[in-house]
Amino acid sequence: MFEEIFAHKKIDFGKLAAFGFKTEKDGVYVYAVNISGGQFWLKIMVDNSGNVTSRVFDNDTGDEYVLYRAENAVGAFVGEIRQECAKVLQKIAKECCHDSIFKNDETLAVIAYVREKYGDELEFLWQKFPDNAVFRRKDNRKWYAAILTVSAKKLAPEQDMPVEVIDLRGFPEEIAGLTDGKKYFPGYHMNKIHWYTICLNGSVALDEICRRVDESYVLAKK
Repeated sequence: MFEEIFAHKKIDFGKLAAFGFKTEKDGVYVYAVNISGGQFWLKIMVDNSGNVTSRVFDNDTGDEYVLYRAENAVGAFVGEIRQECAKVLQKIAKECCHDSIFKNDETLAVIAYVREKYGDELEFLWQKFPDNAVFRRKDNRKWYAAILTVSAKKLAPEQDMPVEVIDLRGFPEEIAGLTDGKKYFPGYHMNKIHWYTICLNGSVALDEICRRVDESYVLAKK
């Protein structure tokens, strides 16, 4: 249940209190809610690393109801308990988490830069491609960056591994001299006259990438 609901999600600790979580002495965030018409209560815990766990207790006896976490437990009643727990967990995933599709440190740094400077969040537009997303301007909804997970072979035939990349807008005359097949590549799945691609693997300095994101943001207004 947890793997499915919180797949590609990362807890935003700043949103937990507003949702109703309380902080215990050991720093663990705890949220409690009655389920099953008040017969049971659900306790959800988030530790400092963002790991989510839960326990269910009987309101009358105080005993823990462990069957809902037993994979071999079946039946209508335990199924209802699991369903109610899942609804609460799904709401937490929606309201207290960020999408966490991308793992590369440089990718995460670029995402954080855009979030802080422009207040934009990645938009995941393609259900068939959950690890592809775009940043768009708020005023005209035009894309100014796309972050994608692709096979490195698509960029350099001698390589064959997944790599996170960013597509950016550029001036055609600059792109023509910029793309070198090592650090800068023709725009992946984009118009190669107006877009270029950078691998987010440390080959280009972060401050240089951020400068080019700013340039792309401006070009998207035209």
